[in-house]
Order: sequence, then structure tokens, then C-alpha cells
Amino acid sequence: MTKKKRTQAYTEEFRREAVRRAELPGNTNKSVAEELGISAQQIYNWRRQFNRLSDKQFNTVQGVDYSKHESEELRRLKRELHDLKEENEFLKKAAAYFAKSQE
Repeated sequence: MTKKKRTQAYTEEFRREAVRRAELPGNTNKSVAEELGISAQQIYNWRRQFNRLSDKQFNTVQGVDYSKHESEELRRLKRELHDLKEENEFLKKAAAYFAKSQE
């Protein structure tokens, strides 16, 4: 049985400060990490996490960024358009079928 390595939880304030300090001119992830006693990879991960556009506020649909509300509305409208096109095709076929039967 292997033991899981217990990782220390850092506050969001600590993580943001570490990323901010690493972004200052003349500082690197490694130098800030050594000062704080953490790994440089951890700072890189935090930076990536904070800079992500999909920070649960934005979604990307077909390469364009939309707010969560806009992207949900866009998906709903596309689904509605698809359903209406299918319904239209069905009605065209039904009209053609009944037009033939009346001849």
C-alpha cells in the first residue's frame, strides 16, 4: 500500500501574490519559488489557472469567446433552429405525399 503525499493547501491570496511577484521584472518562477519554499512548477500552474479565459465566466464556441450566458443562448438557438429545420422537412414531405394521393 502506498501513501499519498499530503500537499499543503495555499490560500488564493498567497497563490495570487506568488504569481504577481513572479511576473515582476527581474523575477522568475524559480527565484520566487525558492523564496517562498514552493516549486517553480506550482507557480506556473497557478499562473495558467488564473489566466485561463474559461475561468467559468467565458466559454469558447467555434473559436469565439462568449460569456456563459451568451454561449448557453447560442446553443439553445442552434438547437431550436435544427429542430425547426427538421420539422419543416417533415411538413414538406407530408405535403408532397398528400398532394400525390389527391391526384
